[in-house]
Amino acid sequence: MDKLRRALDFCIRHQTILGYSIVSLLTAASEHIFSIVVFKCPCNSANMLYGSVFLIVPAFILFLLGYMVEARMWRLMTGSCPSEKHCSCSPWGTCTRYCHVLVPVTARAAVAPLTWIAVALLGASFYECAASGSDMIKKLVCKDENCSKSLVKIPCNEKASGEALNEFPSLQAQSQMIGWFLIASITTVALISTCVSRCYSPVSYLQLKFWEIYSKKEQEVFEIKAKEHAAKLAEINTNCFFEATNPEPFQTPSNEDWRKISFLYTFDSQEQYYSMIHKYVNTNRGNSIRFGQGDRNPPVLGFVDETNASESGF
Repeated sequence: MDKLRRALDFCIRHQTILGYSIVSLLTAASEHIFSIVVFKCPCNSANMLYGSVFLIVPAFILFLLGYMVEARMWRLMTGSCPSEKHCSCSPWGTCTRYCHVLVPVTARAAVAPLTWIAVALLGASFYECAASGSDMIKKLVCKDENCSKSLVKIPCNEKASGEALNEFPSLQAQSQMIGWFLIASITTVALISTCVSRCYSPVSYLQLKFWEIYSKKEQEVFEIKAKEHAAKLAEINTNCFFEATNPEPFQTPSNEDWRKISFLYTFDSQEQYYSMIHKYVNTNRGNSIRFGQGDRNPPVLGFVDETNASESGF
């Protein structure tokens, strides 16, 4: 039991990294299956289109799916353009706030597609097929018609590779070099971005850890209370329906209350709040002028909204 508990604690502490690792492994496995089972290069003039489709289109689909499962994106967009009001997407300040949220969201959504492209480049099948039909490669490598004909046959005939490319690096070597360069670039950018976000953190390391714990515990309590409240309200309404009686007074948050706690978190350097609920209850149910005040939401504090939204099933 102790080993199981330690394993669970480890998974909870590193759930973000483990989540990205699982997504990357599943993406890599899917690419490997596609390249072996599905992909068959035509070895003719359609090489460029066929190879490019397998390299780019699945990555684009994974990118869209990454957006669809991002909690902060749906928290930002839900209710932002209600029919009874003008769409709030136009003001410059609002667009800036959208961009501020969408940049880290885009970075996370790009994990799976970049993994697909990197693994595909290391495997070289897709690139070899696309490059063998590329006019640019033909201009660099070939000087006669026979060479051009041999080039498109490379994915289907290993002997054609030596005849066409001569001393020019093989298409597989090109693909793998590009793949490793892409992986190195992604790793470098991720490290620099993490360092910058941590440097701009408005709180110290241990307070940030406390904040993460608070956010998770608050959401657990919120889920329990919401289920109890919803169950009681449903029971009252159902009983009134079947018994033909009038309902007893039952307090539930108003639409405005729900809207206030659904705002994306903004950090206030003057008064420390750990969530929108924390801010709401300490500003006279959100009626104080202090409720609308706050600095720009630093990227390092994205976990506040991510925890609340992801635990809620959005």
